Amino acid sequence: MMKLKRNTIQKKLIMDAVNSLCIHPTADEIYEYIVKDHPTISKGTVYRNLNTMCEEGSVYRVKVPGAPDRFDFTIDAHYHFVCEDCKRVFDVDMDYMSELEEKVPNNMGFIIKSHELIFSGVCKNCQQK
Repeated sequence: MMKLKRNTIQKKLIMDAVNSLCIHPTADEIYEYIVKDHPTISKGTVYRNLNTMCEEGSVYRVKVPGAPDRFDFTIDAHYHFVCEDCKRVFDVDMDYMSELEEKVPNNMGFIIKSHELIFSGVCKNCQQK
């Protein structure tokens, strides 16, 4: 049985920051956003609560290879695009393909439970520069 975690002021501040920033922010960006109005919050508190919120499923962690993790308020399974120029992360507007997991050859005995897919390229704004 999973122990239910209580909602705290810190979690609310973090969720508000993730929702307000709408850019798949890093933990540091979330901290910088919150500390402006709440100077007593520590970076450790933000990191610790983000990890807990990801475990609880209230925030989604986007693992970007070679870059800091990003955080997303959209917790349904979906794909992402990373701009190679500005490093921003965007949601990709397409259906999640759960059937993709069934297409992976299973000659190594894996049990596949989920998958993540990150597209990379250049976003519209960077193309216009």
